[in-house]
Amino acid sequence: MATNGITGVILAGWLSTRMGGEDKGLLQINHKPLYRYVADRLAPQVAVLMINANRNEDAYQHGGFPVVADTFPGFAGPLAGMLTGLRLADSEWVAFVPCDVPVFPNDLVARLWENRQQASAAFASDDKGHDHPTFTLLHRALAPALEAFLHRGGRRVRARTGFCVNAFSQK
Repeated sequence: MATNGITGVILAGWLSTRMGGEDKGLLQINHKPLYRYVADRLAPQVAVLMINANRNEDAYQHGGFPVVADTFPGFAGPLAGMLTGLRLADSEWVAFVPCDVPVFPNDLVARLWENRQQASAAFASDDKGHDHPTFTLLHRALAPALEAFLHRGGRRVRARTGFCVNAFSQK
């Protein structure tokens, strides 16, 4: 499967509590919202691109991509956005990228695809060994287990939930 058969999802559905509730994806850099930089970089790497947002949907719709709200209630964080993407994607594989990191490899999705091996997920790490699990590629088959994890109160992406099993270096 080529990476062009993969759905891409920009994760912008969080409350941004550490930023006083300001919507990070809509922060302006050089008169352009942050999520647009992410969309411009991710769109050429995937077949379909959507934005997961739970507020300011009208502002995100100006980007021309479908905007989808969490299917799991209560602003449950990036995992809820990932569940939404897995549930709504037509493709078997879904690549996720956070809305607030505008610079990532132009071949990120290809790298994730190459390194998925026989797993049902792959996530990014940097050259210092730090994990970045919101840059991830997940198979739709993970949706039921992810939903069960959320129902049990799981919210942390870094909790080594078993969804992200294969890292790569962004060198």
